[in-house]
Amino acid sequence: MKIVVDGGVAAGMSCAARARRLDEQAEIVVFERAKHVSFANCGLPYHIGDVIKDRDRLLLQTPESLDESLALDVRTGHEVVSLDAQAKTVTVRVLDTGEEFAESYDAVALCPGAAPFVPPLPGVDHPNIHVLRRIGDMDAIKALVDGTDGHPAKHAVVIGAGYIGLEVAENFHHRGVETVIVEMADQIIPPLDRELTTQMESYIRAHGVTLQLGTQAAAFSEAPDGRLRVELTNNAFIETDLVVLAAGVRPSTEIAAAAGVELGPRGGIAVDQHMRTNLPDVYAAGDAVEVEHLILPGPYLVPLAGPANRQGRVAAENICGRDTTFGKVQGTSIVKMFDMVAGGTGANQKQLTAAGIPFDRVQVHPSGHAGYYPGTAKMHLKVLFDPEDGRLLGAGCVGFDGVDKRIDVLATAIRAGMTIYDLQDLELAYAPPFGSAKDPINMAGFVGSNLLKGDVALWYPSEYPGATEGARIIDVRGPEEFAVWHLPGAENLPLPTNREACGSWDTSVPLRDYCAERFRSYLASR
Repeated sequence: MKIVVDGGVAAGMSCAARARRLDEQAEIVVFERAKHVSFANCGLPYHIGDVIKDRDRLLLQTPESLDESLALDVRTGHEVVSLDAQAKTVTVRVLDTGEEFAESYDAVALCPGAAPFVPPLPGVDHPNIHVLRRIGDMDAIKALVDGTDGHPAKHAVVIGAGYIGLEVAENFHHRGVETVIVEMADQIIPPLDRELTTQMESYIRAHGVTLQLGTQAAAFSEAPDGRLRVELTNNAFIETDLVVLAAGVRPSTEIAAAAGVELGPRGGIAVDQHMRTNLPDVYAAGDAVEVEHLILPGPYLVPLAGPANRQGRVAAENICGRDTTFGKVQGTSIVKMFDMVAGGTGANQKQLTAAGIPFDRVQVHPSGHAGYYPGTAKMHLKVLFDPEDGRLLGAGCVGFDGVDKRIDVLATAIRAGMTIYDLQDLELAYAPPFGSAKDPINMAGFVGSNLLKGDVALWYPSEYPGATEGARIIDVRGPEEFAVWHLPGAENLPLPTNREACGSWDTSVPLRDYCAERFRSYLASR
């Protein structure tokens, strides 16, 4: 059997490598248009920032090493330009020479990935405007920061405040490059709910990185001093040395579509659970395909390395005769900005609302580990669940220590179909440097269970001021806290005095208790 793989990064190389492990006799050819294969594309920003100093550490494999270890015929600088499913051939162009040739196959896996979105704006072709997708992109950006021309970049603009944009901005800051992040949404990390990102935005600004939120680039031009000028839709102008476009990606589907491969409603390649397309012996995997979401209805594009690798493996297993299916995705992701971390899994509140899926939610603010042990801080953990049976729907977390652990636990719990009640009973590793006897995961379970059992009713900042109309607003914090800040019209009844005072209240008047982190107001409510 002859297997042809279009694309030599996450999905493509996983497919080729797995196929070889399953079939020693197969002829396996991988075409990759760039000069490198199987590289650590998630590490690219960190080499720009000199966090990863050795460039070669990003080059996990080479065509030579793949030939030696797996007998794979990997050809870099070769671009698949068309597919003929009836003739079972692909047409390949050698980029160095322009030569084209046909390559036959018994099965082909399309793993072209996704291309960074480049908005069609005036001046976007300026030589100092870059995307970051491949090793060559990284080298070009790093050369500007290093100043290989004798003039190192002192200022940069990053378009997009998603995961890649934040990582690039962080690494520019590490290099002493003054950085501005421009994001069209009114928050950073749009996949997270708004209230989770507020603290991180303040933290980023405190480190000297400028955030321009709720605006976007309108045009690029050359300033009188020869620098690059960025015009924003809010009529602001920024003069800079370097721009990185990190405003999302688009699935690379041109070749597939031209060959008659069906596309899904979100513009990606449509595949079944076996990673098969509608054409015989044509498979697809990675960032270009649409897959089912674990929580949300319909197919989704989820351009993440973990799912891409697993999809490539599933495609290979089916090509080699096994009956293997790819499950649903939940979009688990995480990002670090300086010492602060944000992550999420499953569906967020915005997505559930848009999909019309009923949900309830709790938010807790425990420390990453025991508060009496040094080196911790409070995190903001939000968990969403079904209001009827408590089934977990999604979670987000922002903090400093232990965010990754909680997101991974919740990702596993969501995958297992667990409920908010189940979180109470999880027995998680505890010692003072690592957690608490009642872990933040357990705390979310306690609060969620209280909510569903009717032990407490919650009101949310998004409901203010409507939720306070006709109600008494009771601030149960201490008088010093109340003096610094409080909601307009609130009465200050500190928790120790609340129990005695409430005995004479008119119970027909609704109450809205609040404090700093809900615990004291919960006690007052009980």
